[in-house]
Amino acid sequence: MERVNQIWQHAEYQRCLRKIQELEAERKFCRHTPEHFLDVARITWLLSLEAGMLLEKELVYGAALLHDIGRHLQYEQGIPHEEASAQIAEGILQDCGFDEEEIEEILKAIRMHRQSQKTQNFSGLLYRADKLSRSCFCCPAEAECNWPQEKKNLEIIF
Repeated sequence: MERVNQIWQHAEYQRCLRKIQELEAERKFCRHTPEHFLDVARITWLLSLEAGMLLEKELVYGAALLHDIGRHLQYEQGIPHEEASAQIAEGILQDCGFDEEEIEEILKAIRMHRQSQKTQNFSGLLYRADKLSRSCFCCPAEAECNWPQEKKNLEIIF
């Protein structure tokens, strides 16, 4: 997981993370925190194991750490965060030693993590994990949340 730790320590990653934390400091709904990123990574990994997929762990964790890293640009400039995240992620992944094929696979998963998918591929698993990572069943703001009721996680699944 050396390259994953390089992502975490990357100056641009940390700058974007601090910006997201500042912008979401007063947010009462789900925040985009390191805990969320790691929950998404771990759930994606579990889903891949359950599906019998042989995904590389560093790709799973890399995509999960980076999937929302452009969220601040959505707040500040209206850029969809999946696109902003992919743009930011590309340079970070290059700096951290991922090859072009790995980068393309991660960027595709990041770009598609908001599109509903039932497919058993990396993008589909990241999408599902992102949604499953939310603990609506114990959220104090659940009643005010604008997520459709059928999407809310009202029971422990992962």
